[in-house]
Amino acid sequence: MRDVLTELLTLLRLERIERNLFRGHSQDLGWGRVFGGQVVGQALSAAAQTVPTDRPVHSLHGYFLRPGNATLPVVYEVDPIRDGGTFTTRRVVAIQGGEAIFTLECSFQTVEDGFDHQDPMPAAPEPDTLLSEHQLAVLVGDRLPDVLKRVALADRPVEIRPVDPSDPLRPKKLPASRQLWYKASGPLPDDPAVHQYLLAYASDFNFLTTAMMPHGVSWVTPGLQIASLDHAMWFHRPFRFDDWLLYEVHSPSASGSRGLVFGRFFDRQGRLVASLAQEGLMRMHKP
Repeated sequence: MRDVLTELLTLLRLERIERNLFRGHSQDLGWGRVFGGQVVGQALSAAAQTVPTDRPVHSLHGYFLRPGNATLPVVYEVDPIRDGGTFTTRRVVAIQGGEAIFTLECSFQTVEDGFDHQDPMPAAPEPDTLLSEHQLAVLVGDRLPDVLKRVALADRPVEIRPVDPSDPLRPKKLPASRQLWYKASGPLPDDPAVHQYLLAYASDFNFLTTAMMPHGVSWVTPGLQIASLDHAMWFHRPFRFDDWLLYEVHSPSASGSRGLVFGRFFDRQGRLVASLAQEGLMRMHKP
């Protein structure tokens, strides 16, 4: 059986081909294109490998420029912009076929004590009471075209359990908010950076699609073109991604063929561990 989590962890380690130059390969989840979360996680990994291990990442901001081909390697070029007394800044360009497909700027900081407050964790049912996305896909698998079935039923390195699942084949107009429980599909090493890479990877699942909910469309709606445009993430507190995290997602706006979404990750103890924002393309083509 294919161990997709071990495969992903290997891909996130990257191959170092020069001091600030890395090469990565892709895990095809059925789309044939490079998954946006993967290029975010790999770019963060490349940057982190040029920074002292006692400076964890606290924020990242990226732009998706072109779709990537999952069958070709991606080269990550790291620009060591600044090494300060407590902060380190890196810029990364992901290159495929001689063209930039993604850019990332990220900041790392030495661990410091200081003021501490957060929003409370919202109420949500326990993950053990919910079905996973894979289990839900199995229930409707006989209604999916083969090309969509391959994507929906593919093994994934992250287990996702939606609180209020919806049928993508029969989408209804719903409020632009939802909750999902996320966890790596197996145990992870104790390296905190690996957990950050994986959370950055996983955060792109179910994110932009939340902005579609008020419009009664889904990722399988004919004629709908969707793509992530940018992605921002802030890491607040330490966490483990081989335990459940609650992902609360909300879309405050959609206009101009773009949707805006915000997300927050809470651990089971109620601590806010990360916050996110993304804008993406949601273009409806005429038949």
